[in-house]
Parts: sequence; C-alpha cells; structure tokens
Amino acid sequence: MKAVYFLSTCSTCQRILKQLNLPSDISLIDIKQTNISAEALDEIAGMAGSYERLFSKKAMKYKSLGYDKRTLSELECRHIIVEEYTFLRRPVIVYDDFFSIGNSKEEVNKAIAFFENLSPTK
Repeated sequence: MKAVYFLSTCSTCQRILKQLNLPSDISLIDIKQTNISAEALDEIAGMAGSYERLFSKKAMKYKSLGYDKRTLSELECRHIIVEEYTFLRRPVIVYDDFFSIGNSKEEVNKAIAFFENLSPTK
C-alpha cells in the first residue's frame, strides 16, 4: 500500500503534505471525499497495532456523541472510523512497510526523513 489519507479542508494536513517530498506512486486520498475502506483500515491497524491508535479523540463529534464518557472497544473504534471519516487520525501515511499516523512533531519529522531518504528507484 502506498497512500496518504488526509482531509483537504484541514490546514494542518495541507501544511504537512507541503513539507513532504512524496513520490509520484503514492495515492493521495481525501477522506472527506473517499472514506477509508474497511480493508485498508484493517491493514493499517495491523501495522499500527490497534484501531484505537488510529482513532481521533480530538474529533468534534467525540464529545457530542458521548464517546468521551465510555471506553470504546477495538471493534467499536473500527466501526466508527469506517462510518465517519472525522474519527480517523490524520494524516495517515503508508508506503510499503513505513507508516505514520497523526500530526505530532515526531510523526511529521519521521515522515519527512523517510521520504527524503527514499531511494529514487522506488
């Protein structure tokens, strides 16, 4: 898989994408236009170790839907992300075995370094 899942209306995602030297063979997927598929989510969760790691608790709907008042199971996190794009932490960057989730400074720097060091033969 070679994809970036992002939200085109998110200024943070736009800023991060501008910082990355992305290769031409990577797909840019605006999750507002095309929600992440269950299959892609399953593959990324396998790399990340859990669906919870992909679940955004910063989403505006998190509190309004009452998710902040209970502990969500892995299956609930998976279902919610598939149904509502806003709960996917972003950006999610996958390039073969490399992945980065979210917009922390550490994750962004990891992605920048990966793509700067990516062999031009890929």
